[in-house]
Amino acid sequence: MQKRIFIKTLGCQMNEYDSNRIYDSVKRLGFEKSQDQDNLDCYVLNTCHIRDKAKEKVYHEIGRVKKLYRKKNKPIVVVAGCVAQAENQEMLNREPYIDIVIGPQSYHKINDKLKNFIKGDKIEETDFDTVSKFNYFDNIGNKNNKVSSYLTIQEGCDKFCSFCVVPYTRGPEYSRPFNKIISEAENLIKNGVKEIILLGQNVNAYTFKEKIKEYRISDIINTLSSYSELKRIRYTTSHPRDMTDDLIESYQENSKLMPLVHLPVQSGSNKILKLMNRKHTVEQYVEIYERLKKINPKIEFSSDFIISYPGETDNDFNDTISLIKKIKFINSFSFIFSPRPGTKAANLVQIDKEVSKERLLKTQKNLFKFQLDMNKSFINRPIDVLVENKMDGQKKFFGRNQYMNSVIFEGNENYIGKNINIKIDNVNQNSLFGKIEKKMRAA
Repeated sequence: MQKRIFIKTLGCQMNEYDSNRIYDSVKRLGFEKSQDQDNLDCYVLNTCHIRDKAKEKVYHEIGRVKKLYRKKNKPIVVVAGCVAQAENQEMLNREPYIDIVIGPQSYHKINDKLKNFIKGDKIEETDFDTVSKFNYFDNIGNKNNKVSSYLTIQEGCDKFCSFCVVPYTRGPEYSRPFNKIISEAENLIKNGVKEIILLGQNVNAYTFKEKIKEYRISDIINTLSSYSELKRIRYTTSHPRDMTDDLIESYQENSKLMPLVHLPVQSGSNKILKLMNRKHTVEQYVEIYERLKKINPKIEFSSDFIISYPGETDNDFNDTISLIKKIKFINSFSFIFSPRPGTKAANLVQIDKEVSKERLLKTQKNLFKFQLDMNKSFINRPIDVLVENKMDGQKKFFGRNQYMNSVIFEGNENYIGKNINIKIDNVNQNSLFGKIEKKMRAA
C-alpha cells in the first residue's frame, strides 16, 4: 500500500535542496509526496535556525499538526534541519508528539529510522557525518526536474561570526568531490534543468584537492558552462573573504554566470564588522565591488544586513546607510539583530527596540528605493527571461531575468524552460510585468 509523506520546508535554499533529497531517499521505502496534509503516514518539518523565534515556530507548527490529527491516526512526525540539530533531545522532551529528530548531517539515516520506527519510541540522530551523508546521496539520482534547480557543493562554516549558529548546526566547512558535483549536475541537466544555483553556507570557499589539482568554485562554474543545454549558473551564499581572483575573473569570461552578486556585508561599520568577527572590512568589500564593476559594468549587488548589532552607535548605523547609497544594492535582506543561543553574541546587551525599529525602517527605505529604481529601469525595454512555470490558478507565466527579478506575463506552456524576450510595461518593488516581444528570441 502506498504511504503518504508531506515535507514542509522552512528557511534557506539549502533546506529546499535537502528536502528534495530527503524525498528522493524515502521514495525508496514506498513513500509518495502528498499535497494533502489530512491523511499522512509521515510528516516532516525541515527547520531553519537563522531567523528570529525559529524554535517557537517549530512548536507552533507541530501544535497545528497535532490539532489536525486529534481524531485521526497520528503520522510519524519528524523534525529535521538546523533547529533539530541545535535542540536535539530537548525537542523530544518538550514535545512528546515528535517521534524523530534528525540533523542536517544525518539525512542519510532517515530511511533506516523510518523503516525501523516502532510507535512509542523516540529517536534523536544529530551526529555530524557529512561525508557519509553525501556518499549516500551520491548513489541516489537527484530527481529534480524544475527549470531552475539547487545543487549543494559545500556545507558548514569555519568563520564563526559572533551572531551565527551555522558552525554549530551544519558543522565545519566541507567541500564535495568535484566529480560528484559534476555528475549530479549532469543528471539535473538530463532531467531538463536549465539553470543551476550552486549552494553552500560559504559557497565560494569551495576547495577540493585531488592529486595535483585543486578545484575551486570557478572550476565548477566553467565546467558547467560547457553544457549547451544549461543556460544559466548562479551561486549563493558567498563571503567577502572568499571572493578570489579566479572567481572575479569568471564574470569577465563566462556568459552563463549571471551578473547578480549576492555578497552579504552585514554592516557598513568596520567597528561593528570586527565585533561580528566578519574578517573583512568595508574597504575590502568596496574594492571587490569596484573590481567586478570594472570587469563587467552590468554586474549588480545584493546583500544581507544586520541592524542594531550590540554596540552599534548612530555613527556606525550611518556608515551602513552610506555604504548602501554607494553600492546601490538592488535586492537585499535586512533584519534587526536577534540573539542565537550558543553564539558569542547571545548574551550581549541589545539596543533599544524603538531605536532598532527606526533604523530598520530607514535601512529598508533606502534599500527598497534602489530596488524600485532598478526595476523601473527595465520599463519599455525587452529583457531576457528564463520561463520557469505557469502560475497557480492563473493564465500568467512566471520567469526570472538575469538579476533574479520575478517577471510575470501571458504566454503558453511551450515557453517553459526557454529563454524569451519580454518587453516590460509595468513594475512594482518585487516584480516586473510585460508582454512577449513579437520578434521573440527563444532558446
